[in-house]
Amino acid sequence: MSMKILVTGSAGFVGKNLVASLKNIAQNKDRTRPNIIIDEIFEYDIDTDPALLKDYCKQADFIFNIAGVNRPKEQSEFEKGNFGFVSDLLAYLKEYNNTCPVMISSSIQASLIGRYASSPYGQSKLDGENAVFDYAKETGAKVLVYRFPNLFGKWSRPNYNSAVATFCNNIANDLPIQVNDPSTQLELLYIDDLIAEMLDALEGKEHRCEYDGADVVEKQDGKFCFVPTTHRVTLGEIVELLESFKDQPSTLMMPKIPENSFAKKLYSTYLSYLPKEKTIFDLKMNKDDRGSFTELLKTFDCGQFSVNISKPGITKGQHWHHSKWEFFIVVSGHGLIQERKIGTDEVIEFEVTGEKIQAIHMLPGYTHNIINLSEDKDLVTVMWANESFDPAKPDTFFETV
Repeated sequence: MSMKILVTGSAGFVGKNLVASLKNIAQNKDRTRPNIIIDEIFEYDIDTDPALLKDYCKQADFIFNIAGVNRPKEQSEFEKGNFGFVSDLLAYLKEYNNTCPVMISSSIQASLIGRYASSPYGQSKLDGENAVFDYAKETGAKVLVYRFPNLFGKWSRPNYNSAVATFCNNIANDLPIQVNDPSTQLELLYIDDLIAEMLDALEGKEHRCEYDGADVVEKQDGKFCFVPTTHRVTLGEIVELLESFKDQPSTLMMPKIPENSFAKKLYSTYLSYLPKEKTIFDLKMNKDDRGSFTELLKTFDCGQFSVNISKPGITKGQHWHHSKWEFFIVVSGHGLIQERKIGTDEVIEFEVTGEKIQAIHMLPGYTHNIINLSEDKDLVTVMWANESFDPAKPDTFFETV
């Protein structure tokens, strides 16, 4: 069954990411969620005609209430913008007897524990939660209440309410940052993990929990909902990672970014703040009369990538390694790769061309070369070595094939 979905707060950080994902599904650009069929998306934000909200509430089959106030001029705006808006939304649903599922974004500050004990923002969010729970008891509607920790990801506004967004923006743009205590730990939720949970909720597969103070306790029939993947990191760790991302164009060293790691998600976030002039950077081409050799990318534990350009008739290489090994991948031109086992006359040859791209192993203990067979075209070879080049331990020895 196709659905009409209302997203309030659609122009904000979470709202923009959610709407973009919903549109991809609606337009069949994202087919990873075949069970979600979307007929229409109602986008409601602070600049939307308020009269439209009632009609949206009448038609909606599912509501994501992301709207909220977190940086008001007056503290009284917390209640109006958070609890007050939720109350209006629920009143419209009751007016039209629409008991569709309602998701609301709350905050861990609603726990009113520890440093949140006297938070007006937390109190307004708690009041909104209670209103939704009372509504569920009264109408039987399904409600999904999420207490989000600190959020980060693309499109988050710097110098607003996200330290990560501010750090990413400032470091990407060579602006100063201020870290009072590097050991301060944050619980962080990445926007793509949040959106994945929202789509799970749309399919009726939300993750439920209870709270022990401010700590999540997963429980299948829990009153609250939560996103199962968050990251606990210190401000110092965040800054250290961001500095390594900033240095990558000069070092060529790609930091370790394992699958689902905080570092991988932070790198994506950092890149979204790069100014145009930093989106492109030069690579050092080592040129001579034979052509050029350029290092492209280095890694800590998976070697490095380079590109070699040989002019017509040129032979390059003529060396061997004890342990280092490589792939040679010709992507343009016509060449011959030769390898000879050290101490023997055993030579193996491979004729290669950019018309049929193949990967050739450069074997340990074999001296090897690459010859441009063309009389008028460059030979372009992408190379991967299993370790980054270390001038102190080159493991490279000249010997003709």
